[in-house]
Amino acid sequence: MENTAQWFASWFDTPYYHILYKDRDYSEAQLFMDTLTNYLNLPEGGEILDLACGKGRHAIYLNSLGYHVTGADLSENSIKHAKQFENDTLHFQVHDMCKPFNKQFDAVFNLFTSFGYFENEADNLSTIKAIQADLNETGFGVIDFMNSDFIIDNLVPEETKTVNGIDFHLKRSVKDGYIIKDIQFEDAGTPYQFQERVRAFTLNDFQQLFDQAGVYLLDIFGDYKLQKFNKNTSERLIMIFK
Repeated sequence: MENTAQWFASWFDTPYYHILYKDRDYSEAQLFMDTLTNYLNLPEGGEILDLACGKGRHAIYLNSLGYHVTGADLSENSIKHAKQFENDTLHFQVHDMCKPFNKQFDAVFNLFTSFGYFENEADNLSTIKAIQADLNETGFGVIDFMNSDFIIDNLVPEETKTVNGIDFHLKRSVKDGYIIKDIQFEDAGTPYQFQERVRAFTLNDFQQLFDQAGVYLLDIFGDYKLQKFNKNTSERLIMIFK
């Protein structure tokens, strides 16, 4: 069994992570980027930090809209892949999001539930503070998280997904404030087992973190069309702050 205190450092770095999630709706993600950047009214050619950018798909799309984009991720393999798409206004680098990037941006995006993985609770607050430190005077921070209340209420305890001929057996549970997904599969006769653990942060939890960080929460939305957040029915918790 793959077992590490910082589970995301190994699981996100494997090709299997990208295989399992290859069918994510990227047209919806691009529509979200269009809607979000329009709503924030970012300056033409504005600087955006895509924090936890993965292989860079969203950073690449934001760059195609005319923004100067930096993609940062802890996964060396993901950044290595993304670097092939670099140009004068698109750059990628390995970076720990708990720490400031030491550059200021018009916006810092943390998208698609890329928060709440840390074993050390203090790292969650450090990340909020780091995002704030990376914003210029008119900049916006955006955290796009799952709506934990909705996810827990609609949790599918067990399912199997077959992708690229691999049967991924998924078991979901809630334990000690975390939403946990156990992932088991075989490839070429070799068994693998990973676990995703994401802190089940609620809006109230984020508000407490923002208060501690001295961050001001401006807007809250419940989906990628930026419709009103509803604790019981919204799938997403999208927070815009300064």
